[in-house]
Formats: sequence, C-alpha cells, structure tokens
Amino acid sequence: MRVCLQRSSRVLAIALSAMSSFASGATEDYPQKPIRWVVPWPPGGGVDIATRTLSPALSEVLGQSLIIENRPGASGMIGTAFAAKAPADGYTILTGAAGPNAILPQLNPQVPYDGLRDFASIAHLADTVYVLVVHPALPAKNVRDLIALAKARPGELTIGSAGSGTPAQLAGEFLQSSGGIKLTHVSYKGSAGPALDVVSGQIVMTIETISPLLPHIRAGRLKALGVTAKKRSGQLPAIPTIAEAGLPEYEIVNWYGLLAPAGIAAPIVDRLNSSLNQVLKRQDVRDRLVASGLEVVGSSAEDFRKFRQSDFEKWGRIVKTANIKFEP
Repeated sequence: MRVCLQRSSRVLAIALSAMSSFASGATEDYPQKPIRWVVPWPPGGGVDIATRTLSPALSEVLGQSLIIENRPGASGMIGTAFAAKAPADGYTILTGAAGPNAILPQLNPQVPYDGLRDFASIAHLADTVYVLVVHPALPAKNVRDLIALAKARPGELTIGSAGSGTPAQLAGEFLQSSGGIKLTHVSYKGSAGPALDVVSGQIVMTIETISPLLPHIRAGRLKALGVTAKKRSGQLPAIPTIAEAGLPEYEIVNWYGLLAPAGIAAPIVDRLNSSLNQVLKRQDVRDRLVASGLEVVGSSAEDFRKFRQSDFEKWGRIVKTANIKFEP
C-alpha cells in the first residue's frame, strides 16, 4: 500500500509539474495566435473609434493580429456579457466603458455579469467628455436658453441617447434633474443614430461623446451648446461647460479601458499592459486619439482596478441623486 501511495504521489507530482511548465510556456510565449478584441457598440461610435485607432499599433507591438469584433446591443450589455463568458486565456479582450461596466449593472437587474468582479483590469486607455448638441434651427443659443425653452414646453423636446443605462442617457437625466426640466428620452442602439436624427430633425437634441459629433458641428449640421466636463474641451474651446451655464454640480466624463475575462494569468495582464502603455506613448497614436476628442491616460493594471472601483461608486451616486430609473 505504501509503495502504491508513493508511486501515485510521484505520478501526481510529475503531472502537476508538466501542467505548470505548459502554463508557464503558454504565458511566456503569449500571444501565439490572433486576439479577438470585442467592441460592444456598432462601428462609428467613440468606443469603436478609439479601439480602431489603437489596434494597428498594438498589433505591431504584440506581433499578432487583432480582430475587432463589434457586438452591439442592449446599451453595450450583449458584447460585454459575451466577453465576460469568454475563456480567460488572453485571446478575448474588451474595450470597456462606464456604460456597460459601471452604470448598467446598477440600473438593470437583468445584466448577466458583475461589472467589477467578472473582469480583469488591463489598462486605462482614455477619457472622453460629452457635448450637448441641438438642431441648428432650435431657438436656443446656449444652455440657459435651452432650459428656458424646455420649461416653457415641458415634455415636448426630445433627447436621444446611445441607449438606456449609458453615460449619454445619464447625462440627459442629470441635465433634467439639475435644470428642473422635463424632456422626452428616445433610446438608440449606439451613438451614431441620435446624432444623425438630430441632423435630420427627427429629434431635437442629444448628449454624446465629442468624437462622432465633431464633423457635424464643424459643418454646421449640429449646434453645440455645452460640454459636460468641469473645464472646456480643447476640441471645442469656444463652447462653454454646462456647469458655466448655472448648473455648477454638472459633470459627466466617460472612460475607455482594456478589460479581459476575470482569471486571466498575471503575466498576460503584464504583457498587455506594458504593450498598451507603449502604444499610448507614441505621438502619432496620441495625436489621432486627441483629434477624436479623447484625453489619453495610460495606467498600471492596479491603478486602473482602483479607478474602476471608485468610478463604479461615483455613477451610483449620480443614479441616486438624479433618481434615474432603467428604461427597457
């Protein structure tokens, strides 16, 4: 019996050693095949633009192809849920954002993932502010005019957003609660839809990230009234902040970051983090991101984890203060 136990122990030790060597080799040689990069929004929005800007340079650093896979729907929930359930092997990564990762889980009880625990933090990529735009024909020159008009016509003015539970929707709800006005919310499946419908006059206004709206603003197809950060945007320096319009507590800023399914090996996290920070230091990449209305960040994986925890709590306070309810 003792001989059998000793033999079994040796066999088990050899097997564990082999498994350890295999795992070590797999992480040391990472990546050995193309990586799927999930974007939980349609093409053309801020998250998609940032991802496609970073992808070629990151592919060059990693020495492998990055296949961008747009999986839109349910305010980013579909693509995010898909990434949460993917194998934690480093071959599925996700561009996370405040909407599906920090806001939606606190609004919608049907979200099939935990916005914090189901994802490993890789790196904080960039921040983006939002801008309030209206149809050029609307008789409002600034946010004060818009608030006065909305008060005179409660519920008549329409505001579109990228979907329920997105920062864009919360930005609109926060505007209503801060300004004491009532708007009618129209939900879309991405940020491109509401912008185009404001241009065509189907809806009156939207609050969305600057990057997809810049061409329309510069062409005069949209009229920008205010940005959502505490300071003016370098992309739209002539446009005041909404806080300047008499709503001093108003601030909405979104983040983009690289996430992976929880349980990913630490060496793979380190490789992705160092590669991304290397890419974010490239001037050509920074210039393209800034031109898209983004503020480049970069971070360690641990700092990004702490940021996500703090950000989750911040959005929770906004939801509670503005008494925001989920709209299916």
